[in-house]
Amino acid sequence: MCTTFVAGLLVAPVVPAAADHTAAPNAVSVPGSHNSEMGCPGDWQPDCAQAQLVLDPADGRWKGSYTLPAGTYQYKAAINGSWDENYGAGGVPGGADITYTTAGGPVSFSYDPTSHVVSVSAVGAPDLRLARAQWLRRDVLAFDVPAGAADFRLFHAPEGGLVATSEGVSGGESLPLALDPAGLPAELAGRFPHLAAYEALRVPRTAVGDLLTGQLAVAAFDGSGRLVDVTGVQIPGVLDDLYAGAAGQRLGPVWRLGRPSLALWAPTAKDVELVLGARRLPMTRDGDGVWHAKGDRGWRDARYAFAVTVYVPALDDVVTNVVTDPYSLGLTTNSARSVLVDLDDPALAPKGWDRLRKPALPRQEDSTIYELHVRDFSVGDTSVPSAHRGTFLAFTDRDSAGMRQLRDLAGAGLNTVHLLPVNDIATIEERRSQQQAPPCDLASYGPAAEDQQACLDPVRDADGFNWGYDPLHYTTPEGSYSTNPDGTRRTREFREMVGGLNGAGLRVVLDVVYNHTPASGQDEHSVLDRIVPGYYQRLSATGAVETSTCCANTATEHRMMGKLMVDSVVTWAREYKVDGFRFDLMGHHTKANMLAVRAALDRLTPEEDGVDGRKVFLYGEGWNFGEVANDARFVQATQLNMAGTGIGTFSDRLRDAVRGGGPFDEDPRIQGFATGLYTDQNGAAVNGTPEQQRARLLLYQDQIKVGLAGNLRDYRFTDRSGAVVTGSQVDYNGQPAGYAADPAETITYVDAHDNETLFDVIQYKVPRSTSMADRVRMNTVALATTALAQGPSFWHAGTDLLRSKSLDRNSYNSGDWFNRVDWTGRESTWGSGLPPRADNEPKWDFMRPLLADPALEPGQPDLRAAHRQALDLLRIRFSSPLFRLGSAREVQARVSFPAGGPDQAPGVIVMVLDDRVGPDLDPRWESIVVVFNASDEATTQPVPGQAGARYRLHPVQAGGADPVVRGSGYDRATGAFTVPARSVAVFTSR
Repeated sequence: MCTTFVAGLLVAPVVPAAADHTAAPNAVSVPGSHNSEMGCPGDWQPDCAQAQLVLDPADGRWKGSYTLPAGTYQYKAAINGSWDENYGAGGVPGGADITYTTAGGPVSFSYDPTSHVVSVSAVGAPDLRLARAQWLRRDVLAFDVPAGAADFRLFHAPEGGLVATSEGVSGGESLPLALDPAGLPAELAGRFPHLAAYEALRVPRTAVGDLLTGQLAVAAFDGSGRLVDVTGVQIPGVLDDLYAGAAGQRLGPVWRLGRPSLALWAPTAKDVELVLGARRLPMTRDGDGVWHAKGDRGWRDARYAFAVTVYVPALDDVVTNVVTDPYSLGLTTNSARSVLVDLDDPALAPKGWDRLRKPALPRQEDSTIYELHVRDFSVGDTSVPSAHRGTFLAFTDRDSAGMRQLRDLAGAGLNTVHLLPVNDIATIEERRSQQQAPPCDLASYGPAAEDQQACLDPVRDADGFNWGYDPLHYTTPEGSYSTNPDGTRRTREFREMVGGLNGAGLRVVLDVVYNHTPASGQDEHSVLDRIVPGYYQRLSATGAVETSTCCANTATEHRMMGKLMVDSVVTWAREYKVDGFRFDLMGHHTKANMLAVRAALDRLTPEEDGVDGRKVFLYGEGWNFGEVANDARFVQATQLNMAGTGIGTFSDRLRDAVRGGGPFDEDPRIQGFATGLYTDQNGAAVNGTPEQQRARLLLYQDQIKVGLAGNLRDYRFTDRSGAVVTGSQVDYNGQPAGYAADPAETITYVDAHDNETLFDVIQYKVPRSTSMADRVRMNTVALATTALAQGPSFWHAGTDLLRSKSLDRNSYNSGDWFNRVDWTGRESTWGSGLPPRADNEPKWDFMRPLLADPALEPGQPDLRAAHRQALDLLRIRFSSPLFRLGSAREVQARVSFPAGGPDQAPGVIVMVLDDRVGPDLDPRWESIVVVFNASDEATTQPVPGQAGARYRLHPVQAGGADPVVRGSGYDRATGAFTVPARSVAVFTSR
């Protein structure tokens, strides 16, 4: 398909969307970011009357026309007024948003129910802010050439001002472009697969670098010289080609012998000055597009910024942007200026920093991770000094309730704390005195009231809380987590936090967010795009910034954005001695990006860098969606693609099987293995008939078995049908359940900061009459599937204390109230009111009766029981190396699930760990049998080959916190194991 300009009509690309229905629609709408401009109450509303198209009986298409203001918009086609069936870009049901730009005026939409093609057209003068041509190499432009085009020219204007009309282009000069009949060179088609079908326009030899500092446009003319099409130009590819050498330079502040230098990559800038305090100093540009300034010893801790004079296509003007350093290592309050920090300054090193000892972690499979938010950890903990609450320094207060809780967990086996983003965050006011609080007594309202969220809503953007997934500067600690956000104290205090956690036996993992920025363009929270406009953000086919991540996507496939990510990670590892990194939306990065990070870390040595980079653990969210889905633009760092890399990805397979359904179900009562599917039905029609529930439960059990075995793609076992299958042959929503090549490549979890907490999920899904004691047991059963699995185990902080967010499914900006944790275990946070309307109102009717029921609030004994049972799981995990075998080969040889086939007990999984094959790994035990009984009745499970053996209940459980599991037994004569309802029993044999 192509975009054409004919007689003033600009027609955006026609995007086919394949359908998965056969019935003719009753209604078609175009929900999108334009809905409010159409008169809808808000955007992305498929049921809005103003967004509905009308069936044209003449051709059978659904059509609609609207007058819209100038701008770039995204939309989809939705069928029958809901999201149940919708079509986006690329022919994918539920696919990526379709982007278009209008100069303002009439816009028409058309949906063909036969071919399912969705199209949009906008009438108006050509808008050169659209950039549909892409300059990929100094001699090659890629362009989707319109029909009838015969000649092509590249127009350029150093200060902007090109004007396009139906008559032609004026206001600048031009170069001829030659259409290459061979198409894009194979090398470029391979690097840019989404452009492989574009034609190649050859650029003559010219001063390419000079052209890139001004406005560019590609025009196509027919044989008689009439303008057929004209568009702006995307330039990231040619910048990477022309300035490849910049990737080898050190950017940002560098100190040598006490003297600093600064380097900024700004190849399209006409000039860059260093703003140092009140002075402006010239910088010099080298051949790699890097601008340099050298300073003296007096510059230490100076405040600085860059004044970048650059052409901005969105403004069609040359402007001077005063911007902080994207490589900032220090910042003033609220990131107003960068601070010229020397991270080797002895004043920034806590006592013992050079001799900091790391908690041992023999291999990554040993990782047992607790996901924690810095502010959540201590802001409400009165045992922490008031000045330290909500800050890095709270982790140095050894006697606080929170640190006692962490040491308690570490003593049982927890070895890693994963911190939600701690780099500079765009949306948190860093001055405590300016942080607003809800102007009411939140605790005074009822457990199911709307009042709490209503009181919170006006201040939620001005308080001190946010998860922090809006990174402003990637390599500076967040100021609101410091006792003084202005200057260097945040650096020292961050290091003190690392030392405090390491001293408690806990390694430190940082949650890092390199996949997007909080803003783009000329926004005050846009840093990168104001330095090199159009380079650092990932752009659509028309030049609009992609936003599938939530915000302004970055393009780490571009050389210098990828370098920024690698350099930042290395700085955190070397200068802050961080032990691991969790990559947010890692599937939006390339696999090559992640391997580059791995390689850079592996080069760090204790002798040269003070850290062993090979021991730094990498994992992330390998989700596959958006404009990059299915490797559309590059080989992504997704779940299936990362097999064999040693880099972990979160597995939604076991998570969904244990909990039931998925995190985005309209009806949250879909049950799973740990929440009573089939065995203790809640009566909700959404679960289906008993026969359907049984079939789904046995599939869930196969998925959990694969997860317990490290989610390995090649792991062989007997499935629910009686067939011997591999992990990759078990279905998960049309995808392979098993995908890893090594157990370390799967992060096994049942809850995290995203979506409802595990306890809140249990509250939704189990029968209303279920006792609180049984709900506690379900929590333990669910956690056992991660603690006793072969891969790294991951728990959301407080899940061992039945953490509740009052059913909030997205508490990223829900304030301290909905995110609080009581580390003393005295008070549950269940029943804190209906969670914020914006993300939760559609489920309020499900929530009200649950939150209002006093029987559903756990008491102190319930919290204590849950915590003690969780500690026992950790102790069991580390009681034997058989729970952490460390390789696919060992897992296949030693882990089995004897109770398979169609006659297996629903709600029961039996796992055998065998030390009688191969080298002796466990000096104490020859065999371990684990029985996961999630059903509401006791179970007796004969295990083939175990008769006559001598099994006893694991000593941790025999003397542990759970009196019920102590009732488990083993019949030596029959080799049968008996386990109480809703229990996980572990048996050992010498």
